[in-house]
Amino acid sequence: MIPHPFLLDGAWASSERALEVRAPWDATVVDRVCRPTSAQIEQALAAAARAFGPLKALPTHARAGMLERMAALLQERAEEMAQTLAREAGKPIRDARGEVLRSQGTLRAAAEEIRRFSGEWMPLDTVPSPLLEHRAGLVRRFPVGPVLAVTPFNFPLNLTCHKIAPALAVGCPVIHKPASQTPLTALALARIAVEAGVPAGALQTLPMTAAETEALLTDPRLAAISFTGSPEVGWGLRAKAGTKRVSLELGGNAAVIVEDCDDLAAAARRCATGAFAYAGQVCISLQRIYVRRPLQAAFLEALLAATRALRLGDPLLETTDVGPMISPEALAKAAEWIQEAGKAGAGILCGGKAEGPCFQPTVLERVPASCRVSCREAFAPVVLVEPYDAFEEALAKVNASEYGLQAGLYARDWTQIRRAHETLEVGGVILNDVPTLRADPMPYGGMKASGLGREGPRWAMEELTERRVLVL
Repeated sequence: MIPHPFLLDGAWASSERALEVRAPWDATVVDRVCRPTSAQIEQALAAAARAFGPLKALPTHARAGMLERMAALLQERAEEMAQTLAREAGKPIRDARGEVLRSQGTLRAAAEEIRRFSGEWMPLDTVPSPLLEHRAGLVRRFPVGPVLAVTPFNFPLNLTCHKIAPALAVGCPVIHKPASQTPLTALALARIAVEAGVPAGALQTLPMTAAETEALLTDPRLAAISFTGSPEVGWGLRAKAGTKRVSLELGGNAAVIVEDCDDLAAAARRCATGAFAYAGQVCISLQRIYVRRPLQAAFLEALLAATRALRLGDPLLETTDVGPMISPEALAKAAEWIQEAGKAGAGILCGGKAEGPCFQPTVLERVPASCRVSCREAFAPVVLVEPYDAFEEALAKVNASEYGLQAGLYARDWTQIRRAHETLEVGGVILNDVPTLRADPMPYGGMKASGLGREGPRWAMEELTERRVLVL
């Protein structure tokens, strides 16, 4: 098997270093990918710095056009991309197709946003000063420079689009480090970028190691770091990045409050989807459910029925709902955390065990707050359910976490809805749905340990540009 080359300065480069990409379902080798040498990494840095001036000088319509052509090519190759994604990431094929569709929308949204990404005219003669009379300010945004983008395995296509599309739109070259488990999807997107006319050096996809990536943090040719992954790694990168712009989209321990709703059974089914989609390997996967006590019994009955109906298996089968965990280590971690909760007195209402490379969707109750499955990010198909008596108590329970990415709220009282929006320490509150919902154009990101900055094309463009005023 000849190792797959990587994109370096507009050309496909090889090396004698190779990475095996194995399918999470059966551990078979999907492909082999070349890793760059230190000399090739240096070449990429030089190319990104060289590409910055020409890229930002391109007319807006040219940068938007590149992204639109990428979206069109991705649409043409949607099934091929979904199959690649399902094989290397273990994502059920139906979910993989959904990610490919979302990625097309992310690219197109960035193209639309850059066309209306504008500055501001501001009067400066608002105070009685002779120095300021007849003066005004023109505020424009300018790209900060080359970006190092680091993406995780769980959404190897759409999260890559969320990094590169806003950067290319504003004129920032990107060096992309894909996750070692899922480089093939990223390399397929890089091939699309080349065909769409992205200039040499504007996008380079390098399957680097973590140590090689970390070594780039202090390189002065990189102006910004955009990272999605674990909090431990993300905050460590920020500490070493010096004065660079840093955006972090990190982990979560997402919760939903079920206070009141029209259809409790539908809410329970939706919670099962939010907790167990992609085997819970989603940063906004639903991990904690707080239910108003009078609703608890009926809600649990519906949730357990929906959970037991989920089908585990081969991610390439159309019937699969929950595929494998990304690695044996992830499988072992899920088992260890659930066993810990069981020994501490938690009730395991369903699931709780590995089934081949998959982990059974698991519902827990009476989980002590000190257990890791309660207070940390599980990143596994597990959810705990707990009753509450007062709405303020539920808000406090959601906030009693070091994470703050998103939260869900089932409610109909506007006073409670407004109170939740004002009180919950999260980047987004999803009304009458689970926190696992994300609309790609919206500002997306967290508080506390969950991150820094916001993604979504428009919001990422703001992160990757700086305001500069011209006083007239």
